[in-house]
Amino acid sequence: MKTINILLLDDKEENIISLSALLEDVEHVNLISSTDPNDALKICWKEDVSIALVDVQMPKINGFEFVSILKSNPKTSHIMAIMVTAISKEDKYLLQGLESGAVDYLYKPLKPEITIAKVRSFVQQILVQQELKEKNRELEVSRQELLKTKEEAIQARKSKEIFLANMSHEIRTPINGIMGIMHMFKSSELSTEQRDWLKRLDNASQSLLLIINDILDLSKIDSGMLKIEFEDFSLSKMIEDINKIFKIKATHKNLDFEIEVDSEVPQYIRYDSLRLQQIISNFISNSLKFTESGSITLTVKFMEQKEDKSLLRFIVKDTGIGIKEDSVEKIFMAFEQADDGITKKFGGTGLGLAIVKRLAKLLNGQVGASSEYGKGSEFFFEGWFEASDHDQEQKENNAPSYNTFPKFNNMRVLVAEDNDLNSFMLAHMLRSWNCEVDIVRNGRLALENVEANHYDLILMDTHMPIMSGFEAIKEIKNHIIPEKHGIPIITISASVLEHEQAAAFQAGADGVIGKPFDPIELYQKIVDVSAKINS
Repeated sequence: MKTINILLLDDKEENIISLSALLEDVEHVNLISSTDPNDALKICWKEDVSIALVDVQMPKINGFEFVSILKSNPKTSHIMAIMVTAISKEDKYLLQGLESGAVDYLYKPLKPEITIAKVRSFVQQILVQQELKEKNRELEVSRQELLKTKEEAIQARKSKEIFLANMSHEIRTPINGIMGIMHMFKSSELSTEQRDWLKRLDNASQSLLLIINDILDLSKIDSGMLKIEFEDFSLSKMIEDINKIFKIKATHKNLDFEIEVDSEVPQYIRYDSLRLQQIISNFISNSLKFTESGSITLTVKFMEQKEDKSLLRFIVKDTGIGIKEDSVEKIFMAFEQADDGITKKFGGTGLGLAIVKRLAKLLNGQVGASSEYGKGSEFFFEGWFEASDHDQEQKENNAPSYNTFPKFNNMRVLVAEDNDLNSFMLAHMLRSWNCEVDIVRNGRLALENVEANHYDLILMDTHMPIMSGFEAIKEIKNHIIPEKHGIPIITISASVLEHEQAAAFQAGADGVIGKPFDPIELYQKIVDVSAKINS
């Protein structure tokens, strides 16, 4: 603990000796004495003095004047001054001392108990003040460190978002081209073998898209950007869809895939259907990956009922390789596998179950796993589900081929896209809808074409060299000729980040579509923006 410096000022040496003897046993103090007020002032300016015991009656400078000088100087104004006097205890002297800045009085002859008690009290006050100052200083240091950490976290998040946006663009752009070409093949005459090849290619594309979606979902969850959207839907229909998807995949591996649903499970519920299906699908996909023989079973178990809510447990059980007991919890951690050798043998990012755990938390549910190494594993998700009386889910229709859609009326379209495969695919689809198509590779060339030609529609990629789609849209929408800035523009972006899609609308886009897109979605978007502009 820090030592407190106390100044003893008295023009008589014997008084200082007597006072020093009284205070020598007070803890945490260092006594400094002087018989000259001018020397005492110099001591106060040079030393860190906290308390001054000042005699009132002194030649040259009396005690009142000395204390007034201390209090008038910012360097010494903090010193607690205690007047030590043998003169009358009349109120006028007491007031004069207090007005000069003193905090208390001691009267001669000094009573040892009172003197020691008062000094100890003031020493304690100063120690508490010093401790508070130190705590405040530490708090300020901590605050500055937290601010710095927060700034670093914000910068790291921004860097992460930029990286994810770029990665999304670089991966989704070629996937969009691949899927577009597949749509073109689906619309042509193919043999049975070729259709099988196309189906395998489609599965591979969907798997690649699932990986990038997992990475983006994990980032959104960690940054608090993922939205949970509740809706009324048919749980039985979802389970039926899951059965169709995974029955085929299980059959390809010679596995039995079964679904068991308790009779008490409600048919219609209100929940986030997308995230529920994502959780169940991740469990089943995980089991499919690590099960070479035997079976996989999805069980929907009714646990209990509270008013209009049901506690349901979705259980996926397999006869796969199993998990070692000390690795079960590890599987729910991002980028982790139960065994380091698993990635080499079975592949995977180690993200699926990590996303499941985070989604469960967002949905106020819980997940868990149990396993017997070498014999199989069991995974579950449990949550409360509100029953619903109706189904707002749209019925599926067999999607028609894009080249059977109604033709547009001689629409001239400018496609600004720097990826050759995507521009080729877009041009083919547009021409099948009776559109005349011009293709450019960057925003600058798009502006030049808009200046020289008339267009009924512009499809604009957002990320392009030389000039981005955002910049080009702003230039077009600010064109001095009304007919030019009125051209409907649809951005085709590989980014799925909401703020980037919002930026497209802020730049002036009339519609936004993400890569990879379905031809039906593109066609409908063109119809919508054209109707909006012409209305």
